[in-house]
Amino acid sequence: MTLRIFLPLLFGFVMFTQNGIAQTQKKQNTQLVKFGKNVDAPLTAQELSMIKEVYQDKLDAYVLSKPQKVKNLKHLLRNRIVIKEITNLKDDDKYTLLSEVELFDIYNPSLKRDVAFNKSTFNPLKYNLEFYRMGSIIYKIDGTNFFIIIKPQTYKK
Repeated sequence: MTLRIFLPLLFGFVMFTQNGIAQTQKKQNTQLVKFGKNVDAPLTAQELSMIKEVYQDKLDAYVLSKPQKVKNLKHLLRNRIVIKEITNLKDDDKYTLLSEVELFDIYNPSLKRDVAFNKSTFNPLKYNLEFYRMGSIIYKIDGTNFFIIIKPQTYKK
């Protein structure tokens, strides 16, 4: 008899405490992305080429026909991705190597990794980098002193 009463009470207590914990976890506040005025300018030939390399025949349907997607990509390429050479960095082995990042080849299965790094022709969109995480992230380009720095979309005030 006491077991029949005890088990439902125990179950209810466990469910109650779990609900209390779930309700007290903080949620991330979303912020509006503030775009610079430079995203109003049309895509450059180089930017369009980078996007086309990744999206191929889906370029119009998935990118160019969606003004917000175009704006997001311009903001990413113009304001948030920085490729910087850092020669005196210690502990550079703590950064994720570009070779460890998967290719973003969903729309272009024939996409290939760069054999050698060339800053002027490098296309960061080819890689499945964490463009939309909270905070900045840094990747090291294998065999070089170059790093890809991805700035966050929004900054806390």
